Amino acid sequence: MAGLTRRSTITLALGGALAAFVAAGAIAEDAELVIFDWAGYEDPSFFPKYVEKNGDTPTFTFFGDEDEAFEKVRSGFKADLGHPCSQSVVKWREAGLLQPLDTARIAGWNDLDPNITGMKDLVTSDDGKVWFMPWEWGNSLLTYNTEKVPAEDLKSLKILADPKYKDRVSVPDNVDDAYALASLAIGLKDWTQMTDDQFKQASDFLREVHKNVRLYWTDNTEIVQAMGGGEVDLAWAWNDAAAQLQLQSVPVQATRDTAEGVSTWVCGYVLYKDAPGSLDKAYDYLSAINTPEVANFLLSDWGYGHSNAKAMATIDPKVVAEKGYADVDKFVDKTLFQSPLPTDLKLKMIAEFEKIKAGY
Repeated sequence: MAGLTRRSTITLALGGALAAFVAAGAIAEDAELVIFDWAGYEDPSFFPKYVEKNGDTPTFTFFGDEDEAFEKVRSGFKADLGHPCSQSVVKWREAGLLQPLDTARIAGWNDLDPNITGMKDLVTSDDGKVWFMPWEWGNSLLTYNTEKVPAEDLKSLKILADPKYKDRVSVPDNVDDAYALASLAIGLKDWTQMTDDQFKQASDFLREVHKNVRLYWTDNTEIVQAMGGGEVDLAWAWNDAAAQLQLQSVPVQATRDTAEGVSTWVCGYVLYKDAPGSLDKAYDYLSAINTPEVANFLLSDWGYGHSNAKAMATIDPKVVAEKGYADVDKFVDKTLFQSPLPTDLKLKMIAEFEKIKAGY
C-alpha cells in the first residue's frame, strides 16, 4: 500500500451508491446541515448512508481547537452539529450552547459502550437529559520515526525535551493536549487537581520542549506531512498520525509504553441550541456515523476506537489487537483522561501556553 494517501483511501473505501455519486461528480454540499468539525472529518467514508439517503454531503466548516470553536459559537456563529471532546462538553453545555439529544432518533444508540456513555457528567446530566453522542476515542501519545529514534530513547516522555532532538519535535497547537503531555511528564494523572506548583512544573516542562519544537501542528494532515516528509522525527500526536503514515509505508510508530503513559480522550457530536438547519438531517447524520462499516474504517484507517461496542465487535480481532484496542484495561492503564478542567485552571493554561509558544 505504498504511497496510499488518506484521500486515495477514501476513494477506495467508497462503494455502491456513494461511489456512483462520486464518479458522476454529483455530490454537493447540503446547506440544510452544517457541521462544525475538526479538519479531516469531512471524509465521505464516515457517512455513506447519509449521502445514500440525502443525495449530498453535509456542509463542513472547521476549527483548530475546541476553545476556538467555543468562542466562535458563543459569538453567534451558526451550525447544526459540533464535535467536541471529553474536556469541553460540560463547558459548552453550561454556556447554553447545546440542546439535548433525542436518543430514540439515533440508530444504534443502545449499542454504545456503557463504559463510555456512563462516564460521569459526560453524556447525561443529573436531570437525565442526554447532551453528547460519544463517537471516537483514542490517545495522544508519543509518535516517532523508527529509523531516526532508537528504542532506548523511548522510555520516557522527557525525550521530547532532550536537546539531541532540537528542531526534530512537534507537539499540538492545542492547550489540552499540550498540558496533558506536561501533566504526565511531571507524574500527574488527574489534571483537575493540579496545584499551583504542579502548574509551574508542567509549564516549565513545556518550555523545555519548546526549545526542540520544529512546528506546532494544528491538524493531523499537518503532522502526517511533517513526519512523512522527514521534517519531524518525534511528536506528541493522536493515533491517526501513525495509522496514516503506516498506510503510506512510512516507518512511524506510536508507543503507549513510556514510563509516564498516555492521554486518553473521548470525542463525539452535540446538537447546537440554535441549530438553523434540518433537525431530521442532523439525526440522519448521527445515525449514519454509528454503524459497523464506519467503525471498521475509523479503526483501520484512523486508529481510533468507535464508541459503538456492538460495531467494534464485528471488526476482525487481528485488526482490533493491532490497533491496541483488544484489552481496554491495558488501553487505559497509565493514562490521563482528558476530563473537564476547572475554568480558572483552563484559562491559566491558555494564557501560559501562548507565552510558551512565543518563547517566554
